[in-house]
Amino acid sequence: MKIEIATLFPEMCEGVLAESIIGRARKKGAVEISCRNIRDYTLDKHRRVDDTPYGGGMGMVMQADPIFNCYSAVCEELGGKPHTIYMSPKGTVFTQARAVELSGYKNIFIICGHYEGVDQRVIDEIVDEEISIGDYVLTGGELPALVVADAVSRMCSGVLSDELCYQDESHFNGLLEYPQYTKPAEWHGVSVPEVLLSGHHKNIDSFRLEKSIEITRERRPDMYEKYINTHNIPSKK
Repeated sequence: MKIEIATLFPEMCEGVLAESIIGRARKKGAVEISCRNIRDYTLDKHRRVDDTPYGGGMGMVMQADPIFNCYSAVCEELGGKPHTIYMSPKGTVFTQARAVELSGYKNIFIICGHYEGVDQRVIDEIVDEEISIGDYVLTGGELPALVVADAVSRMCSGVLSDELCYQDESHFNGLLEYPQYTKPAEWHGVSVPEVLLSGHHKNIDSFRLEKSIEITRERRPDMYEKYINTHNIPSKK
């Protein structure tokens, strides 16, 4: 998979993408993530990429041309159109299910907005979907783009050591994850649940599923109701 992030702050993005699991995955070629500086694609001698909004209002709006020129360069290099995402508070809220779906694309192009947003005309022309990471507003699209890139990349083959690393996590199967414990077996007077020390894998699996359902019921009743309806489980109030 190849992910291109179009941003005004490539160094900010690179600082995150160079570290930890994603950084190692990039080095070994399991996933390719590149950051494009939108300013490199403006024809303005002062490298401006924004202007005042028509109709008045506060702030500045990112111009269509630099974004489109960046997108066109990526299309030319790829020999085709990438799946194009604009990070926006107006977009569909990002989910684990969507991350799995996006991991099936060969090429993804993510646009990071800034200031008061992006000229609507370039969104209408090149964007396939708008994505939000939550019901709040940030100063730019970089952090949301990094969230999407991270969540999607870790679904790709070779990024994590085993598929079970993500299949057994919160949201993947419609539940929140069960509690985790490690050594020592007793800490501050609290012992690890005995079943986890038993070596009985069927009982351990049952315990973990029970805890996942319990936590989901308490913290995310919307997810809990969907899960029990899907699996025809009697509801516990």
